[in-house]
Amino acid sequence: MTTTPFPRGTILGYPRIGRRRELKRAVEARWAGRTDAVDLEVTAGALRRETVQRLVALGLDPDDGSVPGSFSYYDQVLDVVALLGAVPDRFRDLLDADDGSLDLDGYFTVARGRGEDAPLEMTKWFDTNYHYLVPEISETTPISFADHRIVREYAEAKEAGVTTRPVLVGPVTFLALSKAADDAGADFHPLDRLDDVVAAYAELLRVLAAVGAPWVQLDEPVLVSDTVDADPARIDAAITSAYRTLSTDLSPAAADDGLDVTPERPRILVATPFGGLATDGTDGTPARDGLALLAGTDVDAIAIDLVKGAVPTEAVPGLASKTLVAGVVDGHNIWRTDLTARLETLDALAGLGAGALAVGTSTSLLHVPHDVEDETWEGPAAERAGRTPELRRWLAFADQKVGEVTVLARALAYGPDTVRSELDAASAALADRAAASGVVVPAVRERLAALSAQDRGRGAHDERVAAQRERLDLPLLPTTTIGSFPQTPEIRRARSAWAKGELADDAYTAAMREEIARVVALQEDIGLDVLVHGEPERNDMVQYFAELLDGFATTDLGWVQSYGSRCVRPPILWGDVTRSAPMTVEWTRYAASLTSKPVKGMLTGPVTILAWSFVRDDQPLADTADQVALALRDEVSDLEAAGTAVVQVDEPALRELLPLRRADQPAYLEWSVGAFRLATAGAAASTQVHTHLCYSEFGEVIGAIDGLDADVTSIEAARSRMEVVPELHAAGYARGVGPGVYDIHSPRVPSQHEVTELLELAVKSIDPAVVWVNPDCGLKTRGYAEVEPSLRNLVAAAQAVRTTL
Repeated sequence: MTTTPFPRGTILGYPRIGRRRELKRAVEARWAGRTDAVDLEVTAGALRRETVQRLVALGLDPDDGSVPGSFSYYDQVLDVVALLGAVPDRFRDLLDADDGSLDLDGYFTVARGRGEDAPLEMTKWFDTNYHYLVPEISETTPISFADHRIVREYAEAKEAGVTTRPVLVGPVTFLALSKAADDAGADFHPLDRLDDVVAAYAELLRVLAAVGAPWVQLDEPVLVSDTVDADPARIDAAITSAYRTLSTDLSPAAADDGLDVTPERPRILVATPFGGLATDGTDGTPARDGLALLAGTDVDAIAIDLVKGAVPTEAVPGLASKTLVAGVVDGHNIWRTDLTARLETLDALAGLGAGALAVGTSTSLLHVPHDVEDETWEGPAAERAGRTPELRRWLAFADQKVGEVTVLARALAYGPDTVRSELDAASAALADRAAASGVVVPAVRERLAALSAQDRGRGAHDERVAAQRERLDLPLLPTTTIGSFPQTPEIRRARSAWAKGELADDAYTAAMREEIARVVALQEDIGLDVLVHGEPERNDMVQYFAELLDGFATTDLGWVQSYGSRCVRPPILWGDVTRSAPMTVEWTRYAASLTSKPVKGMLTGPVTILAWSFVRDDQPLADTADQVALALRDEVSDLEAAGTAVVQVDEPALRELLPLRRADQPAYLEWSVGAFRLATAGAAASTQVHTHLCYSEFGEVIGAIDGLDADVTSIEAARSRMEVVPELHAAGYARGVGPGVYDIHSPRVPSQHEVTELLELAVKSIDPAVVWVNPDCGLKTRGYAEVEPSLRNLVAAAQAVRTTL
């Protein structure tokens, strides 16, 4: 085993899309056929080298493994699929016949699908807004050390003068998040393949040892969650088994590796982001202590999340031989760290008996933008976006968080007086933030205080159904979309020019109206029953509202990866929320004037606005959610006054914020459902309220979905082939429901036959009288060449199934 001690300060990962989304553009150029795989490799290599050199310039040591090697072309879970060659049967032909590896084009095919071969299912990564691809594992899935990419990337950084720490998803988390493939036996669980996966990881560690890697990081967030589909006792046993093997000096690699390998391994850091490692059993499950579990193995360092997790208070047996990496800098949000308070946290850890203490981030910095300094903080454009020099002083993006880690590491090593100026500056910024105008708005607080239970309740569901049926007069299996339509380059250019002041208001309005008219006419021609205006005026379903609500600021370059090449710019919710004017009414009113069919008013729900923003951390989330809900409630009222009969309030992130520990979930579901009801309960009985949820495992929140009291709920279901439908049936769910029959996150055009099969699966389990037919999600990221034939197939499928009922 190598003897390099763990660095005093580190981060668990870094944004990989590039400061100007260079990776996104390079990947999409490859997909479009404008470049080849070599061009993509060159761009990615340059980005990786730039990243490691940037981290060294920010203060991480180039020689001790403090710089993480956390790059991915698409997704870190897909990277492990490629590492192992563990692809489903339908993609088996993509594997190299000699070594079982995937080339880059094959890698992307597994992510995006091809022809009739659906891609891997996608869902949320723990409690973040990042999406990962769900592996499909069976007894016969090939599993071996098939891909040396992570080794090549280590060597590449080493050649550039930086010794990195390779990072990958740990073997237990990988299998716990996998699903049983279609060809798996009835009693099979992916964890049944643990020994095979661990053997492949062991081979990887041998090869990394041969090229000199002193440390490797294996992420095991499964230890902070009760929500994975595996018994907690089995998870714990798998952790013990896996790290008993991986933390033992390993035998030499096979001679055909062409490497001079000694029976060593890199030192192992096991990282456990997104929550605390201990449970007390108050939820009826056995008490668990993941820190003690890991301390009982021979791993060399353990990283714990001390932002979302509590500080342990008692000595932990086995920790004396290990480094404890204290995740005291928040990797999940963008607020400046209270450095003085975090030093007190580090002092409190002294009693745990760790052999050494290091400073780290709570999670990878994948979840925050690159650099506060990339933004413009003064001038007309900044003012319109709500960005001020005052706000800038409150923030820390990825680069600033690296700086915070290095300050705390120096204080830990040499005493707080050596960094006194940095500590005082952080404290002053926090005091300024607390006293700033707009952080507290008395009128908002008074309105919240006056709320009663009646403000969160609508009339009886049966009465609403009758009133809506009479008003809307829809056919069986009504067809609709989720809201957005493709955003053409022309629309994006017009919106950008208007935002910069280069396009007059009347010209901008004319351009948006022209697009709305085109989208409405297209929907009429396709034959959809309930239409949308297409949302050409919206850059993002959360940012649009953030730009119109007080208490928010938006960024120009604060990009964060959501999935694959998809990036978003989460707004910054910094103060009390108010609505000064209607936000959507005129666009919806105009669309409705062009058709006799119902046009949905489209809003984003309070929980999703919170989940997809960098939300304030100085008050309970429940209070912030209710503030947003009141603003939306006023918008619903104005839409009704304009004659809108259907209002959709999207909550795709409802489950995303669900606490990872079951004991914490009831309180969350109470306030999140309450916020949605506060936003929608003022609607008349004849106004049909829709909501939309996506990328979630719905089984554990079906009760909450019912509690939303929406008249119609559309949900992601196409990639999972209607897995949620039996759960809805078993729960006795009787409200309107639209299980998605068209997966919009793939460029594939589903055939009429494919959509018909999915719809037939739905109506076998759910009363056809309550079933709606819709895509999985909005269509903004797709092109019209895909969307139009897909929607025509969707409508044709609905018509075909109607004739059988």
